[in-house]
Amino acid sequence: MEFALDRWITKHNAWIDVFGPNYMRWIFRDVKMTILFLGQFLFGKVLQVFKAGVLLGAVSCILFVPGLKAENSRPFVIPALQEWKGGDGYWRSSCRLVLDPRYAAELNPVANTFAEDLAVMFGRKYKVAEGVSACSGDIFLTLAGKETEENREKYYLDVSDRMVLTGATTQAVFWGTRTILQMMEQYDGAVPQGVAVDWPNYPKRGFMLDVGRKFVPIGFLRDYVKIMSYYKMNCFQIHLNDNGFKKFYGNDWSQTPAAFRLESTVFPGLATEGAHYSKKEFVELQMLAEQYGVTVLPEIDVPAHSLAFTRYKPEIASKEYGEDHLDLFNPETYLFLDSLFAEYLGGENPVFRGKEVHIGTDEYDNSDPNVVEKFRFFTDYYIKYVEGFGKKAVAWGALTHARGDLPVKSDEVLLDIWYNGYADPFEMAELGFGLVNVACSQLYIIPLTALYYHDYLNIEWIFNNWEPYMFDDRIFSRNDRRVKGGMFAVWNDYIGNGITFKDIHHRAYPAMQTLSLKMWTGAVDDLSFARFDSCRRALSEAPEVNIGAKVKTMDGKVLQVSKLKRNQKLLIEEVGYDYEVAFDFTAKSADKGSVLFKSSNAILYQSSPKSGKLAFWSDGYLNEFDYMFPIGQRVQIVIKGDHTSTSLYIDGKLHQTLDKKILYKIGEEVVYYQSTLVFPLAFTGNFSGQLLNLKVLQK
Repeated sequence: MEFALDRWITKHNAWIDVFGPNYMRWIFRDVKMTILFLGQFLFGKVLQVFKAGVLLGAVSCILFVPGLKAENSRPFVIPALQEWKGGDGYWRSSCRLVLDPRYAAELNPVANTFAEDLAVMFGRKYKVAEGVSACSGDIFLTLAGKETEENREKYYLDVSDRMVLTGATTQAVFWGTRTILQMMEQYDGAVPQGVAVDWPNYPKRGFMLDVGRKFVPIGFLRDYVKIMSYYKMNCFQIHLNDNGFKKFYGNDWSQTPAAFRLESTVFPGLATEGAHYSKKEFVELQMLAEQYGVTVLPEIDVPAHSLAFTRYKPEIASKEYGEDHLDLFNPETYLFLDSLFAEYLGGENPVFRGKEVHIGTDEYDNSDPNVVEKFRFFTDYYIKYVEGFGKKAVAWGALTHARGDLPVKSDEVLLDIWYNGYADPFEMAELGFGLVNVACSQLYIIPLTALYYHDYLNIEWIFNNWEPYMFDDRIFSRNDRRVKGGMFAVWNDYIGNGITFKDIHHRAYPAMQTLSLKMWTGAVDDLSFARFDSCRRALSEAPEVNIGAKVKTMDGKVLQVSKLKRNQKLLIEEVGYDYEVAFDFTAKSADKGSVLFKSSNAILYQSSPKSGKLAFWSDGYLNEFDYMFPIGQRVQIVIKGDHTSTSLYIDGKLHQTLDKKILYKIGEEVVYYQSTLVFPLAFTGNFSGQLLNLKVLQK
């Protein structure tokens, strides 16, 4: 039966091509699968009739004809496919991407990125071809249909002996390539045959990272663009300025850390020295994001959280509400901010390349009604100022907290709704704002928090209970178009607490995977959290990205080297949590700063630059063990590391665990410090002594 249907479809290919080859093949494949399913159903009824009779054996043989094979179940990908109709068998690659010649110019960038990712993940070079017919094993990319708001990200994937990937836009086709990569990763390069239709429930699927309080390297941001893309998250909000809380610094603004992280040539010295992004780096980050279907949303947070600006220009600080508040009544405030925004928004090639810019407007004091009206003026002013450069404005929801008379422009403006007391989502929707759900009670990460929000998001609760239309106790209908999507956030409230960018990733990555599913697909009837959690761990972070330094092995044995030389290159860069690194070391007298192992991200010191003790450095933090190597005595060292601590064993006995400790305490609020290390293994260092029997394990 299946063979006869295939022959009929092949015979009518010319007719199919007249009406649009991919959509029509989609329709005919649906017809084919429907007929097959009906056939299986009817044979099943026949089987029930004959089960008691002598013809059971004959009927059983009939049931095993080709075309009556069980359909492939829906492949696991993140986010889950919206629709899947399984075929039988598997597609296997010919290492060729074929472009529809009518759309080759538009599809070439997608195909080239796809080919690069395939080569990285599977070690095989893929040829991008056009003007040829797609054959068995090929992946055919094409465009079909007119772009609308509903189908902008919707794609169709038909997998038989070849793949046909179709969308109305290049963005839709690109998302389909992410699905194919995830399928191939899990099926060892093969893909189960079947037909998928996939689209997002919400257009805005985001992640916000506070780099104002915790600087992270540009390489981390670039890697996160690729991670977000791999999981179809499309908005990367970068919170560029902020400051600490003065209560942790003796209530002294002059001692409170503050930073702005983007180079300014209009205001030289405004960006934090040695810990900011150049304009060139930031532009290149946005260009990479565009290549991968992600929008970088830059945020300059004013008029609160603005200590970095008032420290640069003290006369614009509020006298009443603190130096982290701008003076809304001072004309100099507006002149300064006008120039700052214009620096990044003006010119033929602006530094802020995307369609949207975030203007902050979070947590300004509302005790004086006159100040509230001025805050509303300020908000409206900068919404329109940004729009004057052809951009759309995004702001933190604050207009319930700052309820007043002066109107604030709402049309084509997005609000990040983080707390209903600051901006009631029902009220904001009625005013005409688009809403992005960033509910702090569910979606805020504060690394090492002890009092409020989350150290790690409760991804099981989110998986089972949350979707973007749920703003705590304010629940919209599932399809309310005023709800544009959702976003989770990492706020680095506690400055100097030992948290590295590796630790940020350890918190953000599982949240990213979970919220990707909930923002794109929503609830999935046949997917339990237990299965999701198990399967998500098997996926890569993204092509050529491994921030967590997971090493795939069959038995957990990562590396073993019997004798090591100084400055020797090893086989891997680093090993992440949870690991065990063992080696024998006989020390000679060493200068402070002598290195045992190093990578681009961390150092294990034989002799700390500070004290001469065994120590490690990671992301600006130096952590020392209370141990110095005895000269001329061979010792076995074992270092075990997880996401909360690093432990040292000497000759089989636990010597010390560098665990979470109290940094300071203000009232009920406790600020912790932790000592964690993703172990460096790219090179040995300039150690003094003999280094033997390196063994590395990872759970």
